[in-house]
Amino acid sequence: MSRQSSGSKWVAGLLVVAIVAVVGVFVYREKQARDAAQPLPMPPAASSTAAVASTVADVPRHPIDTPAGASTAALPSLGQSDEAVLAALLALSGDGALKSLLRPEAIVSRMVATIDALPRHTIGMNVLPLRTPTGTFQVQTDDGMLVESSRNFARYDTYMYVADRVSPQAAAAWYKRNYPLFQQAYRDLGTGGYFNDRLVEVIDHLLEAPELKGALQLLPEKDGYTYANPAYEQLSAGQKFMVRVGPVNEAKLKEKLRALREAVAGGATSVETHPVR
Repeated sequence: MSRQSSGSKWVAGLLVVAIVAVVGVFVYREKQARDAAQPLPMPPAASSTAAVASTVADVPRHPIDTPAGASTAALPSLGQSDEAVLAALLALSGDGALKSLLRPEAIVSRMVATIDALPRHTIGMNVLPLRTPTGTFQVQTDDGMLVESSRNFARYDTYMYVADRVSPQAAAAWYKRNYPLFQQAYRDLGTGGYFNDRLVEVIDHLLEAPELKGALQLLPEKDGYTYANPAYEQLSAGQKFMVRVGPVNEAKLKEKLRALREAVAGGATSVETHPVR
């Protein structure tokens, strides 16, 4: 974790901000400040049998249905979609808070690239759909060890405010209507398979993030801090963010993610979460 926000990798991606205007979920950058110029991500190495099946399947495991009453107007091309997408996302959030966070260029492509990369350990700064938060990462001493300060949670307030205001059902309806744009952006990454299958996999991955039962010890390093517990240090970028926002915010995000999964995949997830020891 970097001491400066410029050394942080975030995404409050549209799953809970605009995925839940379609996914994002915030991602913390960790100590990889030196990798900030990383290129757009290549297709991820499959981390499970399910991921492999999603990539090579001829038939989607989670097909997208057209929402009842959806507009029949033609969609813009992916390269010309930013204006319409931005207007729709701002309407979903209901005020200007999301506009202050969102990068207005290549919105769908950024969302897709970020969502696809959440299960990895790093995400390129140049693909994030949302701006990074301001402020400095703060630590404190607890029983003789360094831990994250609870004052850091305030840095997430605007992101959580937007997430709270976005209805997963409304976001899912917008997503389904615009799904061809997301599928095109996913293919542009060089992947096979279907983006909605990948989205469901990523949601399940985030729901598996451990839930903290106490403070985690941090170890200082040149570019910031690492977790003393290897089980936490080896978590993906997406799961580390879920842990880092704190138990209250993590519970709220998981509630949103479960509702979103229900809307885009059908059927409640059976994923259980447990503390990592």
